[in-house]
Parts: sequence; C-alpha cells; structure tokens
Amino acid sequence: MDKIRLASWSNRFWAWLIDVLFIAIPWYMAAHALRIDPASSASLGYHGALMFFYWTLLEGYRGQSLGKMVLGMAVVGPMGERIRFRDAAIESFGKAFLLPLDCLLGMLALPGSGQRLFNRISNTVVAYTDEETIFINLKK
Repeated sequence: MDKIRLASWSNRFWAWLIDVLFIAIPWYMAAHALRIDPASSASLGYHGALMFFYWTLLEGYRGQSLGKMVLGMAVVGPMGERIRFRDAAIESFGKAFLLPLDCLLGMLALPGSGQRLFNRISNTVVAYTDEETIFINLKK
C-alpha cells in the first residue's frame, strides 16, 4: 500500500479556522443575546466544549469536520483507515483545549512527523483525501 500524503500545517490551520468560525459566530451571537460576556472564562470554556463535541462527532463519524471537507482532508489512522469515536475524542481534546501546547509539543517531540501530540496519542494523522488509500478505507 502506498503511503498516505499528510496534510500541511498551513492547510490544517485554515481548516481549524473555518471550524472555529463556524461554531464561534453563532455561539457569540447567542451569548450576546443572552447577555453573557463572550470573553468571560465560562463562555470560553463553553466554546471549547462545543468545539470538542463538534470535532469528536464529525471526525468520529466521517473523519472530517466542515473545514477538513472544504480543504479535502480527513483524520484517519496511520494506514488511512477510519478512526473510532474514542480516537476522535482524544485527538479533539488537544485541539479544543490545549492547541498551542499540543502543537508546540508535537513539533518539538515529534519533529518532521506533521503531528500534534494528541494526534500521536490517538494514533491518528490528518491526510489529504485525494489519496486512493483513504478513499478506499473511508468507504468501508
């Protein structure tokens, strides 16, 4: 089987930004309507929890969040296989609550791997979906 092509850090950033805006805009509009300070620590915690559930559900179900769909990427196992909800939850935790630390530790502890720390812990990678191996394995 051919190696899968890992997604670039820049494309992963843009997918993350699309996802964050997709959740943040309605969240902050609702917080404003409810007269909740959107910059409060409680509000930021709720937003982090929403992001965690959003990523866990979408990436656990189909391997892709909206941002990844737009940019042609998916979260998969190291051989391009589907991931489980447990894997998606572990991977999403780092992204939703510890992203700067998650990225920094991934870059320092796993140089050249293109993985965040929580990708390594969950045994997942972010790859482009134009790879034949991913198309085959995601349809199973």
